[in-house]
Amino acid sequence: MTATAPTVAIFGASGLIGQAVARHLVRAGIPVVPVARRFTAGQRQDLGPAAVEVPILDLDPARLRSLLDAHRVDIVVNCVGVLQGGRHGGTAAAHQGFVGRLLAALAGRAAPSLLVHLSIPGHPEADTTRFSQSKRAADRLIAEAAVPFAILRPGFVIAPAAYGGSALLRALAALPFGLPAREAGSPFATTAVADIGETVARLARRWRAGERDWRVVWDVMERQPADVGQVVEAFRRWIGGPAPRFRLPSWLMRLGALAGDAAAPLGWRPPIRSTALWEMRRGVTGDPAPWAAALGLEPTSCAAALAGLAPGVQERWFGRLYLLKPLVVGGLAAFWIVSGLVSLIPGFAAASAILTAHGFPEAAARAATVVTSLADIAVGLAVAVRSTCRRGLLAGIALTLAYMGAAGLVAPELWLDPLGPLIKPWPVMILMLVALAILDDR
Repeated sequence: MTATAPTVAIFGASGLIGQAVARHLVRAGIPVVPVARRFTAGQRQDLGPAAVEVPILDLDPARLRSLLDAHRVDIVVNCVGVLQGGRHGGTAAAHQGFVGRLLAALAGRAAPSLLVHLSIPGHPEADTTRFSQSKRAADRLIAEAAVPFAILRPGFVIAPAAYGGSALLRALAALPFGLPAREAGSPFATTAVADIGETVARLARRWRAGERDWRVVWDVMERQPADVGQVVEAFRRWIGGPAPRFRLPSWLMRLGALAGDAAAPLGWRPPIRSTALWEMRRGVTGDPAPWAAALGLEPTSCAAALAGLAPGVQERWFGRLYLLKPLVVGGLAAFWIVSGLVSLIPGFAAASAILTAHGFPEAAARAATVVTSLADIAVGLAVAVRSTCRRGLLAGIALTLAYMGAAGLVAPELWLDPLGPLIKPWPVMILMLVALAILDDR
């Protein structure tokens, strides 16, 4: 494209779809302003100096308008979305709340801007979750506004990166497990992320050519959808995963969703939550014909989308580790908290007696037991919270080394103890190193 190409701002550019669309547009020669609450170091390197870090959901219409004006934005792509409420806000705030402010910002601009909004497919009467209801409410706000818009409703998005649902499907494909019949049989149309990027690119070209009267709602997905089980099997063939030998029971899926709901207030973003499970059972369907005809695109099938990605050993490693990650982190958090509580309450006398037996005054032994027990509990609580987990793991490693060093000085005979009190902490430290290695979500 030439220098007259419209500038595209992508809100939510740190997400699976937002980052992929930004990269697609850059390759197409279209100026991009990626905007997100936070980018990882890798994303900042990938997206370049144009990336803008700002608390998107906190911006009022005036600040949104200033941001768009400062970068001379012509087209806004809204990829902001929250599956279920968490520490950074609920679905209503992320969807219709933000969209309402964005529409007010666009309406107040001197020149018209095109809003490309990422929504969800399906019929409104089937919207039973706060996620789907708030998404549909945002769609209505856009339809009632005076700004040009294109609402894109993709299916299950297949992208090179893995996050959320796409990460979960990779995990299932890498393990010998099949989904329960109820979930496996739901219709599940997929969308190649490149189709979303190309849709935005073609809209940008036509906007540059002078087409301004955009008020469309398109289902952006493959023509012939499969069901969830068939999509998992397609991923299994793609990465060379093992044949499914066990079918997961429905109660285990529900239990996993409840565990995900419990972890979310601590800052974690698990792929299995109540809303995700319900939306999976609801299924993904739509009619891509109007979109394909309007832009002259042929929708990419699930098989073709996967064929365009090069699988490697990293996919199998990721899939196998993904579902172990909550067990590793949760197990370490429980280990530190429980060990601290045991030493502090039922085992306090025995723990103090070990120190007094090696020459510590009784008062010092009791004080040391209290301090170390509270330190253990603090490490466990830090590991359990997403924002402090990394520091908690590092503190746990340091504390373990300190314990072993002190014990080696005070009671060196413990190195030869048949129960291995100074040998067993090493596997725990190794597990904490593993947790640090797989901690990142993006």
